[in-house]
Amino acid sequence: MQSCRPSLLILFSSSFACSYLYCLIGSQQKVVLRVPTMTDDKIKQKAIEAVADIYGIDSIAADLKENKMTIIGEMDAVAIAKKLKKIGKIDIVSVGPAKEEKKEEKKEEKKEEKKEEKKEEKKEEKKEEKK
Repeated sequence: MQSCRPSLLILFSSSFACSYLYCLIGSQQKVVLRVPTMTDDKIKQKAIEAVADIYGIDSIAADLKENKMTIIGEMDAVAIAKKLKKIGKIDIVSVGPAKEEKKEEKKEEKKEEKKEEKKEEKKEEKKEEKK
């Protein structure tokens, strides 16, 4: 885990969650927030627009059924919380590294390896049939 900047920790020393959020600055992260006031498309759009102004965001997803927002990128999670608090109460569900891209790459690599193995097996079977 990266070392946090002391000046930033002093600001949020009373709340472990906020100080932990600042530790994750500078790396690709995934922030999931619950926004209970996000009940219709109008408020959903306001929430997305509020968060979209923050530097470093790669993607924003909002789910009206579960009242959740998922934000991925190299951004300040506390800044996201502050922006969304203007819209209404928020709950931080999770903050952590964004690992989804790596999983997709691994799946693709595994598929390619399986294809290569199948091709090799077919070649070996053909050689055996010829004998």
